[in-house]
Amino acid sequence: MLFNSYTYIFYFLPAVFIIYFYLNKKRLTTASKGFLFVASMVFYCWWKIEYLPLILGSILFNFILGVSLAKQQEHSKVSRKSLLILGITANLSLLGFYKYTDFVIENVNHAFTQTIPLLDLTLPLAISFFTFQQIAYLVDSFRGETEDHDFLHYAVFVTFFPQLIAGPIVHHKEMMPQFDNLRNKVINTKNISKGLFIFTAGLFKKVVIADTFAVWAINGFDQAVTLNFIDAWITSLSYSLQLYYDFSGYTDMAIGAALFFNIKIPINFNSPYRAFDIQDFWQRWHITLSRFLRDYVYIPLGGNRQGHFRTYTNLMATFLIGGLWHGAGWTFIFWGFLHGFAIVIHRIWNSFGYSCNRVLAWFITFNFVNIAWVFFRAKSWPDAIKVLRGMFGFEDIILPQAFAEKMQWLTAFDLQFSNDFIRLNTINDQFVSALTCVIILVLITKWIFKQYSFKATLLDSIGNSLMFIVAIFFLVRESEFLYFGF
Repeated sequence: MLFNSYTYIFYFLPAVFIIYFYLNKKRLTTASKGFLFVASMVFYCWWKIEYLPLILGSILFNFILGVSLAKQQEHSKVSRKSLLILGITANLSLLGFYKYTDFVIENVNHAFTQTIPLLDLTLPLAISFFTFQQIAYLVDSFRGETEDHDFLHYAVFVTFFPQLIAGPIVHHKEMMPQFDNLRNKVINTKNISKGLFIFTAGLFKKVVIADTFAVWAINGFDQAVTLNFIDAWITSLSYSLQLYYDFSGYTDMAIGAALFFNIKIPINFNSPYRAFDIQDFWQRWHITLSRFLRDYVYIPLGGNRQGHFRTYTNLMATFLIGGLWHGAGWTFIFWGFLHGFAIVIHRIWNSFGYSCNRVLAWFITFNFVNIAWVFFRAKSWPDAIKVLRGMFGFEDIILPQAFAEKMQWLTAFDLQFSNDFIRLNTINDQFVSALTCVIILVLITKWIFKQYSFKATLLDSIGNSLMFIVAIFFLVRESEFLYFGF
């Protein structure tokens, strides 16, 4: 079930809200929690019911293991560590089987000239997110940082539908105390109002902005055979904007929906395209994933405690793992490598005490991120090279014919003029829509972020209502969120 659907907005979410708080009002708190778990499973199975046993089995396995780890504090650290390794290995094996088996077979076939048939497995929805979330639970249990050992509580923690499919990745200790708080079992109108504001902002981001830029990104990456200079930059920038507004839109809708139930889940984005360096970018982009990779990969590898070279190695390994987590393909691994390499260069730069003009620093950071996204989005190396060749192939720059008279001197540099200067889409209103979205996103980005502090005025309420109306009209082009594929 999609957040950006009539079914979710007008039927599922209101029905779950009403029944959940009705049960709490009748002091049936266990029943209300059980209902929330069942509703979350209905939400999950709406996509494909065949994978219901998979997620239920994963929840049961990790709960039993987590309880064992938490209750065996007096046992030897060696035995408990073996139990933790078993749990992590089992989780990663499950993820690896569904996500990476075909990738491994393809590479074996290529390297050894074999013809092993692919399994063509369908990736179970949300497996990457609930796997990481449960690994974090096992590690926290090993460290003695979990206290609640109720199965229903744990099941709700893993499956809570606003953040089940694509995060944010949350910790048991930051979620479950909220479900147990008696104040959160009654309707809170302030949270509902705040939730509506944030949910609407996310819906607008997704259906109005992200899905508009998706048209240009799809045309450039998947349909165009070649791209001229302008086409290629429109393609790459469109995907950068589509990805951000799609995923941050999902996160806003998740945060907003959770607030209806008085549950606060962490912010996942903080204007990442305003970053002034690559480290700043990763402190703003997919914050909960960055936190997970830092706490459960980078620091266990040794972090920055064993000298500069080991620090750089750990950083590179962390980003390579992050790239591979996003997808089974060499383009994802290379994307992770690019960001790892950039982080290392940034650390070395800082170690020498160098500084950079802030405008130049932003320009370099944004363009690096934008170029790296090409590998993240491309379905194959040739697709990535096609876009990059257009972006940096200065021999194929075409400008609007209207500029020809006053800028004819540019023809000496092999620039061309044509009414067909953009070949991605011949429908003019698509171009107008894209430009309109650019203006809108510049105007509303700061305002949207303000909604997290929620000091709404009457004008804000009117603006939010208009955003909701516009977004509802755009729901006719219903589409999945990009991170559903990860």
